[in-house]
Amino acid sequence: MTTEIKTSDSLRGVRYEIRGQLAQRAHEMERQGYEIISLNIGNPGLFGFRTPETMRMAMIENLPSSEAYCHQKGIFPAREAVVMQQQERNILNVTAEHVFIGNGVSELIDLTLRALLNRGDEVLIPSPDYPLWTASVTLNGGRAVHYPCPPQNRFEPDLEALERLITDRTRAIVIINPNNPTGAVYSRKTLEAMVALAERHNLVLFSDEIYDGMVYDDAEFFPIAPLVKNTLCGTFSGLSKVYRACGFRVGWVVFSGTNELAKDYLHGLDLLASLRLCSNVPGQWGVQTALGGYQSLNKLIRPGGRLYESRQAVIRGVEASEYLSLVAPRGSMYAFIGADTHKLPGFDDQEFAMELLETQHVLVAPGSSFNVDYRNYFRVTILPEAKIIDDVFQRMEKALKAYREKL
Repeated sequence: MTTEIKTSDSLRGVRYEIRGQLAQRAHEMERQGYEIISLNIGNPGLFGFRTPETMRMAMIENLPSSEAYCHQKGIFPAREAVVMQQQERNILNVTAEHVFIGNGVSELIDLTLRALLNRGDEVLIPSPDYPLWTASVTLNGGRAVHYPCPPQNRFEPDLEALERLITDRTRAIVIINPNNPTGAVYSRKTLEAMVALAERHNLVLFSDEIYDGMVYDDAEFFPIAPLVKNTLCGTFSGLSKVYRACGFRVGWVVFSGTNELAKDYLHGLDLLASLRLCSNVPGQWGVQTALGGYQSLNKLIRPGGRLYESRQAVIRGVEASEYLSLVAPRGSMYAFIGADTHKLPGFDDQEFAMELLETQHVLVAPGSSFNVDYRNYFRVTILPEAKIIDDVFQRMEKALKAYREKL
């Protein structure tokens, strides 16, 4: 007699629909010969972006030194480069011992939460969120509590609602800035208020800044670490987005603020880092060159640059639509687009995304994938060239008109 093998109970409530049913259907269609425009994931290499040559050369030249395990926290030149970046931001109480290199920020999110949480502990996470944060809290026995970042507030946090959600089980606040999926870039005033809240309630701040510097027009990115004095702050960043090196799998978290009071926690994180031995060594050799060298991103985010012009194409496409609305993204590589529920009553993001895929061969990520309680938004990446985005919005409008006719 055979017994069905079931999944672990720990996976209940864990979602990552960005690579879920819709993406699986898109792969099936590609195998059948259809050309799919995939806007569901921010993966620069798939859209022709190259990692800067100096980073590639740094990795190649150091391959002979990359065949052994390195220190569990990462190679010293990479960690020291992160320290120097922090010092340039006037954060002076950080050393290489406070930096952990991981296989992308994704791994570090899991490790930092695993070292912190006891069963039932709560973590405040923005809604909409990057769903890996919610999934990692759940997988590590915690409870994800979502604080609203409503469209009417340009997707910045509702600070009063955030404070009301704090309980005696709350351990940390997660900040994603510049934001994925909305493209919001938080003001200094908002960040100062969030820091004050965390310090008042003795909460750890986890700031996901993987898109730091990827901002448009008059938007200004403020790293949060310089604002934090009286609690622990973990700042996450890496090579995948700003430096277009997703496949290198190199991210880091650097701790600042009350490091002296967090020795036990940091020791636990060091233990977890040791258990996985080390992160990808060849890719780490690109960190020093990336942080200390010419910042090629700047050319891409200014008028005439590819990311800037693709963002403009998204804005134009929404403005020309009969059914769509948009808070123009001020940062990152995404746009979070709303459908008008007065013209499209009963609009369902999952249903529309599937119809858009089946009929127009365009793959988007439904807004409900990002832990919101509304179903009339979807996310697209702005990575394709502007002419492709123009074509996408023409296809979207056809799909929206067909969707309306079915209502």
